[in-house]
Amino acid sequence: MPAQLFIHSHAPKRRLQFVSAAIVSLSLWAGPSLAKDPFRTTNPKAIDNRTEAAFKSLFEQGDYIAADKYAQQADPSDPLTYALRASLAFIKWQGERDDSQKAAQLDQFRDDATETRETALSLVAKDPLRGNLYQAVGHFLQSAYIFSKDGTVKGTPQALGEIQQAFKYLDNAEKVDPSDPELNLLRGYIDLFVSLNLPFSSPTDAINRLDKYASPRYLAYRGLALGYRDLNQPAKALAAVDSALKATPNNPDVLYLKAQILVRQGDNRGSLAYFDKALTKRKQLPPGLIKQIDKERTRAQNRLVNAGQ
Repeated sequence: MPAQLFIHSHAPKRRLQFVSAAIVSLSLWAGPSLAKDPFRTTNPKAIDNRTEAAFKSLFEQGDYIAADKYAQQADPSDPLTYALRASLAFIKWQGERDDSQKAAQLDQFRDDATETRETALSLVAKDPLRGNLYQAVGHFLQSAYIFSKDGTVKGTPQALGEIQQAFKYLDNAEKVDPSDPELNLLRGYIDLFVSLNLPFSSPTDAINRLDKYASPRYLAYRGLALGYRDLNQPAKALAAVDSALKATPNNPDVLYLKAQILVRQGDNRGSLAYFDKALTKRKQLPPGLIKQIDKERTRAQNRLVNAGQ
């Protein structure tokens, strides 16, 4: 969830890859004893029900409307809450056309990135793994804000400093428990997408993390599909996205991702069904994402027409 998981995985490449990682209805008054951990099946962390609900709405169900509702009500002492809010603010920023509203969403993204880092700092004494992990996420989100606000050329020096800080805290978290599934999910996404743009990490190591140690598995498979897609290994990307779809068959983000991978393979006709399935969920998608899916579907259709198929 990073960083890149917390930034929409289908954002345009290069600059927006940094700016670009991810629910059931639960009682608003449920106590900590009922909290669930979306990452761990053993030794779970005390993650608030509403935080878990926001996480699952966004990444398991691809329901951005429900995710936003739960995220605004979620535990303000958990940095995951602010990371989710930052992700949703970024997605709204991407799709907003009104200049004043667009600026407001970017400011909200910045504020939630800051809250992610500051809340994580307060968590370190009680939970050093998650405290360090979400300080890393906060710094990575801050780098995304800088790229979004200042652009690649102007923003790179300051953004690189934030990314280096993120890796420092990831290393601190890894010293606590290198096999932790939440750590490996987030670091896997961060390492993967940074490695495609900067010589800070290895895509092979990132894929190994996601494949062997990350959880929940539906998000690990999705990360593998994204990685193989961008490494131009479409057969492996297709196998991974099919695994993600088996676990989350109605998630429009995953349906859209499969459509993209089929396009990479030259199967424009096959992609149309998956674009269409994703668009059946338009009521739970933000306007900017609907527009992007529509655009890519139209391109695939046009290629078929131009080829006389």
